Formats: sequence, structure tokens, C-alpha cells
Amino acid sequence: MRRRPAILVLEDGRTFHGEAYGAVGETFGEAVFTTGMTGYQETLTDPSYHRQVVVQTAPHIGNTGVNGEDDESDRIWVAGYVVRDPARIGSNWRATGGLEDRLAVEGVVGICGIDTRALTRHLRERGAMRVGVSSVETDPAGLRERVLASPEMVGADLSAEVTTREAYTVKADGPHRLTVAALDLGIKRNVPRRLAARGVTTHVLPASSTVDDLLAVGPDAVFFSPGPGDPATADHPVALAREVMRRRIPLFGICFGSQILGRALGFGTYKLRYGHRGINQPVLDRTTGKVEVTSHNHGFAVQAPLDQVVDTEFGKIEVSHVCLNDNVVEGLRALDVPAFTVQYHPEAAAGTHDADYLFDRFVELTNNA
Repeated sequence: MRRRPAILVLEDGRTFHGEAYGAVGETFGEAVFTTGMTGYQETLTDPSYHRQVVVQTAPHIGNTGVNGEDDESDRIWVAGYVVRDPARIGSNWRATGGLEDRLAVEGVVGICGIDTRALTRHLRERGAMRVGVSSVETDPAGLRERVLASPEMVGADLSAEVTTREAYTVKADGPHRLTVAALDLGIKRNVPRRLAARGVTTHVLPASSTVDDLLAVGPDAVFFSPGPGDPATADHPVALAREVMRRRIPLFGICFGSQILGRALGFGTYKLRYGHRGINQPVLDRTTGKVEVTSHNHGFAVQAPLDQVVDTEFGKIEVSHVCLNDNVVEGLRALDVPAFTVQYHPEAAAGTHDADYLFDRFVELTNNA
């Protein structure tokens, strides 16, 4: 295949030359890398990657094509895509098409044939930063000017851009046991699937929903979903979480939802240098003492003391999970109200299933509330 030349320019001026992959054009976003060796379709369709240019550290991408079953939403959300060695042919019994064809159809601008190892090392050393990818611009200096004019992730309020426009319901598999109201801040399809497998009917509601909207579905518990953006901007979900806890309705938050609950409990949030993204992150569950290999996608984290119980408006709070790579807070547990969080993805699409038990913990918390 004959490809057009393409360039990738980081905001600090570092430039990589490669070839167009996917749609021809130009795109901007935050450059981040993910270490997953599989699950590229789930990554691309994860709303948490909205406005991010994703670099795959695995060198060979596209070898299993794409299919109609593994999407985590109804579209590709990444702002751009960076791979080293794209598969010439996608081959898998479930495949219904090729990855590059789908990228092109959905207008996702990408680049291939660059040293993704060097790019990843640069982002690890300098931190995640803005980037531009273009297959229509040949001047790196000109592209960098537009990169520097593009918005940063700090201060970005993005949940309204990815949330559902209309409420919808995912019914329980088999006998109905519980009803959950899920605030969609960028939910992945596998969350209500995992709840449905436990007899939970999930009502997925827009991010702008009020507490009355949540209560209108008669929930036994409330769930705050993952999503993109800076949690410091999410004042409405924070206020909503506080109201839910005041009413002592069981509450579970994942990833962005974890950061929201952290803020609601009085903790601050901060931006990680280059974030955690991939399906091989080791996390210690302090409740059980077990180490889990987990799926992550977050660039922000909660600032809470690791080794002390903190008194808050909602009672005592402790850190329940810790990342063993860098001691980042990966979960909080309230001791006096029915609420807990994890920073990573127990729905794990794609990824390991070590943390799937957390949905059982949510059901147990709800039953005991």
C-alpha cells in the first residue's frame, strides 16, 4: 500500500516522521500511551479517551481486524491514533472488517511507521503533552504553532460531550435483583453488562441529571461511571455525589467517578505525569491483601493520605487500593456511609478480570445497606 507522508509534532517540538494511517487530515489532542498488547478496539471506542491521541506501545496493531461486538460505545472517541507496524491483513473468525478502514470511515487521523518506543520514552520522561498529527502539513514548525494553540487537558470539562443524550435501560440477565441508577460520564458498555450478569437492571442517565432524576428510577444504589477530562471541573457530579451520600444510598464510582467521589469526600485531585493506561497495572487491595493485575485509563488521581483514616463530613474514609508501581491512590472506602471507589476498571474491556469481584462487592454493599 502506498501511503502519504505524515508527521507527529509534540508541543515541546519533538517531531516524528511516518506515514498516514486511517483518515488523511490533521488532528490535535493530548499524547498518551497505552501498554495493552490487545484490546485496541475497546480502547478506540472508550469515551475516556476523548480528545487524546493514543500511542500503542505494542508494535503490531490491527492483526485481528474489527468486529461488531467489542465496541465499548457507538463510535471511536480517540482524537488520533499512533502505531508502529500496522497489520497488512486482519485475520480473525470474528472480524467483520479492517481496523484502518474503520479509522478512515470514522475520520480518525493516524500515523504509522514511527518509533513508538522512542515516543513512549519521551512521554515518560517529559510527561503527557499536547500533540498534532498531520498528513496534509509538511512543516513541523507550522504544525507546532497549532499544537500550542490547542486546548490542554487540565481544566477540560468533557463529560457533557460524551454522555448519553437520552436515558436508557439495560435489563438484568435472568431474575431481577437490584436497580442501579448510573450517571453516564463516559460509560463503557461492559459496565451494565457486568451488573446485568448479577441480576442488576441499570438505568443509564445523562451527566446533567439531578438527584430527582436519579431517584425517579427507584434505585437501590447509584453508580458513577468512568469518563474523560479534569475532575476539578466536574462540580455538578460532585454535588450530586454528596447528595447521594447524605441520603445514604449505596454509591460506587469507577475511574473518573472515583475522582468525583474523592472530591465529594473533601479530597483534592491532581494530574499524573503521564498517567496509567493499559491492562497490566498491579494494584493492592488492602481489604484482602491480594495483588490484582488491572486495566487502567486515567491521567488524574485523588490526593489522599495512604496510611491514615481521615475524618470527613461523611465519616471516616480510608484508602482501600494502591498502585504498586507508584503508590497512587487506586480506591477509597467510606466506613460510615455505603460508598466506595476504585480508580481502575473492574469491567476490564479489554483486560484481565482480577477485579471483577468489585461488582459483587457493590451488590453486597447494596444488599446490606
